[in-house]
Amino acid sequence: MPSMSRRTLFQAAAGVAGVAAVGSLSACTGSTRAFTLVGPGSPAVAAAERARRVPGRRVVSARLTPRPVTVDLGGRTLDTWAYGEQVPGPLLRARAGDLLRVTVDNQLPVATSVHWHGLALRNDMDGVPHLTQDPIPAGGSFDYAFTAPDPGTYFYHPHSGVQLDRGLYGVLVVDDPAEPGSYDDEWIVVLDDWVDGTGRTPDQVLAAFQKTSASSGDPGGSMGGMDHGSMGGSMGGMDHGSGMGGMGEGMQSPLLGGAGDVDYPYYLINGRTPSAPHTFTGRPGQRVRIRFVNAGSDTAFRVAVGGHRMTVSHCDGFPVMPVSTDALLIGMGERVDVTVTLADGVFPLVAEAEGKTGRALAVIRTSSGRPPTPDVAVPELGRRTLLGTDLAGAASVRLDRRGVDRRHELALGGSMMPYRWTVNGEAFPDATPLPVSAGERVRLRFVNQTMMFHPMHLHGHTFGLVDGGGRKDTVIVRPMQALEVDLDADNPGQWAVHCHNIYHAETGMMTTLSYRSGG
Repeated sequence: MPSMSRRTLFQAAAGVAGVAAVGSLSACTGSTRAFTLVGPGSPAVAAAERARRVPGRRVVSARLTPRPVTVDLGGRTLDTWAYGEQVPGPLLRARAGDLLRVTVDNQLPVATSVHWHGLALRNDMDGVPHLTQDPIPAGGSFDYAFTAPDPGTYFYHPHSGVQLDRGLYGVLVVDDPAEPGSYDDEWIVVLDDWVDGTGRTPDQVLAAFQKTSASSGDPGGSMGGMDHGSMGGSMGGMDHGSGMGGMGEGMQSPLLGGAGDVDYPYYLINGRTPSAPHTFTGRPGQRVRIRFVNAGSDTAFRVAVGGHRMTVSHCDGFPVMPVSTDALLIGMGERVDVTVTLADGVFPLVAEAEGKTGRALAVIRTSSGRPPTPDVAVPELGRRTLLGTDLAGAASVRLDRRGVDRRHELALGGSMMPYRWTVNGEAFPDATPLPVSAGERVRLRFVNQTMMFHPMHLHGHTFGLVDGGGRKDTVIVRPMQALEVDLDADNPGQWAVHCHNIYHAETGMMTTLSYRSGG
């Protein structure tokens, strides 16, 4: 029997009842028995949502209106798409166990969606067009309603094309009612790389990449698998600061290898460029919780606070064993919470674009003084730097010890010319899904066969790093290395697994964790 593509499986799963019998699974397991896909409309999905309900929960309502807007990024006014009049979009806040009701009124000229990044929510609310829902058409609306199951730092963004690389993102904080809150203040720091409105749109950047595939004479994409992920020269004379979002060569990181495909003209903290930075104010001696969110599309950031050390408390929403560090390296889609005890003075909060030219800057002010310049030296950036994979999970959130019921290997491949990125040699939407059954302990082995890092993100679940690391939903897989994670198959549906470099995901580095029953 030929292997079943994601396209074929979803067409079967998207029936009226949301579940469908789809024959045998011989290509995946050797079994010849029939099985049933657990689709987004399955009774199992509704049952899992009912199990999340808690007594006395609140209903938190919000409205998001994606539309074309003009925003001021700090000395540069640009046309983009956003969820309001500013970037990032509105902060959404709930308590664990609350029911979120969010109406999305699509005033864009194209279809869109909203994905609730990091939340183990119900499958039909996950916001992946053609997998968990129909796209929200231009002029249409969609009502998302789901229980927020776990406290933590999350964010929301489209899962439609490369729309994330505009201003379409915002933060969702789910508070823990039982958390002692041993800090005096809280700051949310959103990191981003920016090209939209500077002479090119993200769609034009993607089209330029795809044009290289057509001109390479290999539109089908023979997978060299070893390309470092940098164009052999910049496209059309574009370089950093040209406002054109060049695709530069030489974007290399000693920690990550190939550091991205797009040399962005701007890097932002909370929607501001370094020339007019966002300012955080506090008092000397205050203990501040900082929630870092990397909403970038192609850039990892090395983050530090001048004159301070940070104590990491959470990663991807879940608590870790506290550890002190000078700097953090945060991949696209990752979130890291830290606490900082503020000193007396004016200090830079810097996010260097790892392996690229440029940085984002914010200012921390606890007393009078001159603000730091955009090129201020921050020694902490060259000192101890932690990745999410370096963190050990708190004992309260570690997976229990049990045997592995099912294993899947995800070989990450691709090249720049042709521009095509794959999982197990296949490009989404024609990738063979990864079958699982409810109740299984599943081990995923990511094998990076390229010379570029890939932040791999799993929808609807968190996983534990097999080597004792923390609970995460997004993890950096470094070049030519393998990384194993375990998850419990406890959230039925059809779930995306993909690289959170949006250009890699859009050109194929995505597959599906596919629940099925029977067979």
